[in-house]
Amino acid sequence: MNRKVFVDVVLLKYRDGKSRPLKIQWEDGTVYLVERLLNRCQTFSRQTGGGSIRYTVQINGRETFLYEENGRWFVEAK
Repeated sequence: MNRKVFVDVVLLKYRDGKSRPLKIQWEDGTVYLVERLLNRCQTFSRQTGGGSIRYTVQINGRETFLYEENGRWFVEAK
């Protein structure tokens, strides 16, 4: 079963109000660079429930989802 893991995110905020995540900090303090932003869409996390904006990002060469929900950020972890 997957769970929400809330993470700290370093963002670039654009004038039009959109955000681009640059780095995430995992719960153990490890910082990961977001290499590419592949997609951004309104959605919902089927695995953990909730979510409002889903960012498809590339970290360490792998595609993953990062969610923004009411100003908080999370990823799905097993």
